[in-house]
Parts: sequence; structure tokens; C-alpha cells
Amino acid sequence: MSDDAKKEIPSDDQLAEMDRDELLKLGGELDDVQLVEYDDPWPVKGTRAEKRAERAVAAWFTLAGLAGLAFVGVFIAWPWRYAPAHSDAHVLYLLYTPLLGLTLGLAIVGIGVGVVMYAKKFLPHEVAVQQRHEGRSPEIDRQTFVAHLADAGAVSGIARRSLIKRTALFGTGAFGLAVAALPLGSLIKNPHAESTTKDGLWHTGWLAPQGERVFMRRDTGDSHSIELVKPEDLDAGSMETVFPFHAPVTKSGEVDYAALDDILAGRKRVDPAELSEALTRSDNPVMLIRLRPEDGVKVVKAQNQEDFNYGDYYAYTKICSHLGCPTSLYEQRTNRILCPCHQSQFDALHYAKPIFGPATRKLAQLPIQVDARTGYFYATADFNEAVGPAFWERKS
Repeated sequence: MSDDAKKEIPSDDQLAEMDRDELLKLGGELDDVQLVEYDDPWPVKGTRAEKRAERAVAAWFTLAGLAGLAFVGVFIAWPWRYAPAHSDAHVLYLLYTPLLGLTLGLAIVGIGVGVVMYAKKFLPHEVAVQQRHEGRSPEIDRQTFVAHLADAGAVSGIARRSLIKRTALFGTGAFGLAVAALPLGSLIKNPHAESTTKDGLWHTGWLAPQGERVFMRRDTGDSHSIELVKPEDLDAGSMETVFPFHAPVTKSGEVDYAALDDILAGRKRVDPAELSEALTRSDNPVMLIRLRPEDGVKVVKAQNQEDFNYGDYYAYTKICSHLGCPTSLYEQRTNRILCPCHQSQFDALHYAKPIFGPATRKLAQLPIQVDARTGYFYATADFNEAVGPAFWERKS
């Protein structure tokens, strides 16, 4: 006969009449559990040491709550838009991401340390030995297990420690609010409120709202420097990242070449904020690629984009169509454009269609020409499709 059969099992009626202590004792006997140690950390209640321990735990939960609220405040109110390096707001801009990480990290640490400290300071120090049993537990074992859980909550003293309960609720609630702010924040702003402008999802900084000519500008490392790109600047088989520069226009809407010459010669200044924004907007970077002559004859062009190139020069967005990472690598021998984030590869000879990796859409192509008077590259229009990853209204 097994050991379980030798044990006296109460009937359902007897089980229903047992209180928590009786169920607790019965559960231990049925499970072959032997308590080797079960020391109450505070045998004398209400001592100064116990109060100090309680305040210490509450302090960590309070820190978590304050940090969680601070995260929400920084997320909503702190200036996050790029500010030029020499402006007064540049330091605040640089602190935005570190402050988000610091406040959220403090909230996590506060909750974690508070929970661990409470367990070490207030839960009984128990050492139990139990024999292992196989198979599903019967109903009586499940009820006695619930009694064990209830007893653990009772002996922990959490019911009479209102300070810890309030601060724990405050800390976890504020932390939950901070976590919820991340996805909810993206739902507050209507992404289509400015769909017809460069700030909408359908357009980029290459859009010319007044019909002005948008030249290709290289990044020299100085946001105030303006250096435009000519065809002879690129060797065959090379690639350069370029950004938009909106040329000044006359009253009749034509390019003001005199003003453009003054700007390039340094005799006339352009708004520094405008120059910096052109280099920092996430959808502005474009890869200007010059194919080798023997590769140029192999190109397959996308429908309705047959005239987007200028000779062997092709311009594609640098924003990966998978998740928006920069496709910053160009392999000359294979004419592949590579995204280092998730290893997507695009064929520059085949309208930049994806040939490897998780990306499923081609890179958007920018239509380009060369200004007959200055010899600089310019975009004849904005991209004819949205750049970057998919969104709900996008059909392609």
C-alpha cells in the first residue's frame, strides 16, 4: 500500500469546514513537507528597527513612482527636436534621450530593489524539504496550496503595512503609466494632418512647395557649410550621401542664380536652423550612385521611373523599406545596397528591389537632373512614393 493511501484524507464536508491554519497544516502533511526553519524576522512587532526597514522599502517604491512620473513629464514636455550645435537649446536636445533612460531605469530599479528588500526584511525565513511526486495534484492539494499562498500573504505582514502598500501602488502605477506612455504617445499626433507638406508621411525634405529647385548637398561635417554636388565629383562605381538644399528664387519663381552664387561663395548667409534640419531630418538622406559604364547598360528600370536617372547616376532613398534603418553600404562589385541592421540587400541594377533579407519593397527612387547653368545635380521632384517602412494607408 502506498504512503498516500495510509494518510487520513478528510471528506469534502470536513474540508469545507477547515480554516486556513488547518488547511495549511493538512497541506504540509499531505505533501510530505517538513519545515526545517520558519523564523519570523520580527517576533516583536512595532519596534524601531521594523519601522526603519518599512520606511526603507517605502522609500524605494516612492523613488520608483517619482521616476515614473518624471519619465512621463520628460516624454511629453522636454524639447526633443534637433537644435543646432551652437544654439541655446542644443544642450536640452542632447539630454532628452539620456533623461528618458535615466528616469525609466530608476523606476525599474526602485521597484526591483523595493520588492527584494521587502522579501528579505519581512517575509519569514523558511527552509522546507518536500518529497517529489509525479502527476496532477488532486483537488485537496490545490485547496491546501491556496491556503499556503494566503498564509504567505498573512505572515508577510503586508496587510498591516499601509505605508509600503501605498508606496508600492504609487511606484508600480507610475511605472505602468510610463510604460503606457510609449505606445500611446505615437497615437496622439495625427500623422496625416500635414500630408501635403514635407512633414507628412507621403513627402520628404526634397519637396519643393514653391516650385524652387532643390539641389543635392553633401555633408561636410559643418552644418553651416553648403557644398553642392556635380557629376564629376563621383568616380565610376562610387556612392555619396546627399541632402536637399532649396535654392533661392526670384519673384517670378525662377532660380536666383546671383543669390545662389553669393551663398556658395559665403557672401550671403542662410538660416542655420534650416541648414541643420536638412542634414538631420530622418527622411532626407539620399544615396547618389554612379554605376560603372559596363553596369549601366544592364539596368532594369521600374515602371513610371524610366527618366528618373541621369546617365549612369541613380539616386535612391537611404531609408530602408523594412524598418527605416540607413542603407549605408554600397557594394561596388555586385552593385548591391546593404542595410546593416537586418541584412536586407537591394539590387541597384534592378530599380533597387530587395533580393535578400526581410525587406519586401524596393527603395524609393529620386528623379534627378543636372542644372544646365551651374552643373550641379538637383531633384526634379520629390519621391513618387513614401519612403521607409510600411504604414496603414500605404498600398505598395
